[in-house]
Amino acid sequence: MSSLDAVLAFDARMELGESPVWDELTRTLYAVDILRGAIVRFNPRSGSTETVAELDEPVGSIALRRDGGLVAAAGTAVLLLDEQARATVVAEVPEARGLRFNDGVCDAQGRLWVGTMALDESVGRGTLYRYDGRGLAPMVAPVSISNGTDWSADGTRMYYVDSPSRRVDVFEFDARDGSLADRRTLVEIDDAGASVPDGLTVDAEDHIWVAFWDGWAVRRYRPDGSLDRVVELPVARPTSCAFGGDDLGDLYVTSARTDLTAAALDAQPFAGGVLVLRPGVSGRAPNRFAG
Repeated sequence: MSSLDAVLAFDARMELGESPVWDELTRTLYAVDILRGAIVRFNPRSGSTETVAELDEPVGSIALRRDGGLVAAAGTAVLLLDEQARATVVAEVPEARGLRFNDGVCDAQGRLWVGTMALDESVGRGTLYRYDGRGLAPMVAPVSISNGTDWSADGTRMYYVDSPSRRVDVFEFDARDGSLADRRTLVEIDDAGASVPDGLTVDAEDHIWVAFWDGWAVRRYRPDGSLDRVVELPVARPTSCAFGGDDLGDLYVTSARTDLTAAALDAQPFAGGVLVLRPGVSGRAPNRFAG
């Protein structure tokens, strides 16, 4: 087995797995099953899994909190979950009919960036918000399916995916006030396939790893947007990726089985599971919510 062979880390059988987050303090991996409203946790040392919380709404994403627990974007609300998974609503999207939160992540200053999308996936109904503990500030609109977000090592560039655009965009980022400027295309997917970019993460060498829905792969891009490598996966619908492990050298990849036919599921028994590979480069510990 080469280091780039992805293996099954745990057979989560999630309908729509997303938002993998490594907790370096407990050495466990969190993820969500969006449609089930579930937050799960995996311990790679013991092989055990547990459901941390089941929410009443689809849970698009989670992040760790600096003072313990999690922050979650569920339905159209931002929730704080304590270490016993008791939830408190701290913000809600105004005029949110027919919407839900999707992917989200924190910047180095501890602000949560999370975007909405239409339940029917209609074009241009979503918004990317910034939440600093005081209120939801709309930062990018309109968007269709708000997805992967991360920052360059020096914190001056923010990468962002609106999946139907089939692009990875980059903004100039002001870390002091969390403002964005000079949006431009970094990567444009011009192949003839149906794959679209989904979640992403930036590694310790400042390269960008992107999961490709219906693409059977994660791809690594250089900071200038040129393609560095393609890692093929045994699942059609990888959704996001995050580094973890004791040395942050394991790349975990969530996946989905939603809307796949019985024949497709027979052909990809790992669909809905969390995969792991050793790409030969490490990642960075996740930013934690400070609000």
